[in-house]
Amino acid sequence: MEKGSTKISVRQKFPLLVAEDDPVTSRLLEKKLKEWGYSVYKAENGEKAWEILRKPGLRIALLDWMMPGIEGPQLCARLRQAKKPRYTYLILLTAKDTSFDIIQGLEAGADDYMTKPVNFLELKARLQTAQRIIGLEDRWLQVQKKLTRLATTDPLTHAWNRRAIMRFILEEINRCQRDGRPFGLLMIDLDNFKQINDAYGHQGGDQVLRQVVRLFKNNLRTYDRIGRYGGDELIILLPSCNVYQTGTVASHLLELARKNNFNVRGRTTTPVTLSIGAVASDTLSQVNLDSLIMTADRALYLAKKLGRDRVIIFGDSVKPEIREKQNVRKNKFSSAD
Repeated sequence: MEKGSTKISVRQKFPLLVAEDDPVTSRLLEKKLKEWGYSVYKAENGEKAWEILRKPGLRIALLDWMMPGIEGPQLCARLRQAKKPRYTYLILLTAKDTSFDIIQGLEAGADDYMTKPVNFLELKARLQTAQRIIGLEDRWLQVQKKLTRLATTDPLTHAWNRRAIMRFILEEINRCQRDGRPFGLLMIDLDNFKQINDAYGHQGGDQVLRQVVRLFKNNLRTYDRIGRYGGDELIILLPSCNVYQTGTVASHLLELARKNNFNVRGRTTTPVTLSIGAVASDTLSQVNLDSLIMTADRALYLAKKLGRDRVIIFGDSVKPEIREKQNVRKNKFSSAD
């Protein structure tokens, strides 16, 4: 490599562990591996090797079969049971060369098997194979991650899609029932959105919807969940929020929308107001998906019926006629005791 070059060898992306209790063999392996561009970790016993194997960036390991403490096959089995997020390619080194020994080593979780004394040309070729396999696995994980994102994300707004947000709500319900931790749910509708589409076209309406979602994301906690329920309706899941906190967040979002002008086609600005129906788990006698969605939807309906641009919170312990009286005034929300 030329002096000053920033190009990195592919092999340098694979830190490598040499777990070998014989100091002579260990030094020989280390010397060769460094010549080939690897970053080498060394371990003289099984306990030290296990400590290094758990490192997230460690992707290849050469393990001596017989070591003090934990032997090579045991390390293989333990690592596979641990289900490390990123795959580690394991090569066993041993003087054992019977079919029984090879099968035993591979069944323990090893990917490859080499007999001692090590043939370095053969080792180099096997390590190149290990790199190809790890590279294929990494690319597959990237594809899988992309497919998961496509399957769970709304393509227009980049919020969670309906199926994903429903799954998050169910998870939060289970957490609430297990730990007693409350949570809030907001169902949000952009007021007079049809008029925006009529005035600026559907592309203009799409731009406004994307900007509203972005505004919410920038003003919520990183673990709050925003999902597109359908059309211009959004759902926001607020973990660890009681009824008062849920109402506070909803009112804050309402005010943010009022104060913001949303760009259409890069120059035109249009005001946007929101109708928000809210519910918190601590106001419901039975916390399940149907009751949450139904209650939030009824609160949203009332918010629109009373003139839009407001927050309404529903819960079990307030009668509908009392709720309506409590929510006649703009910008106020009622909470169930």
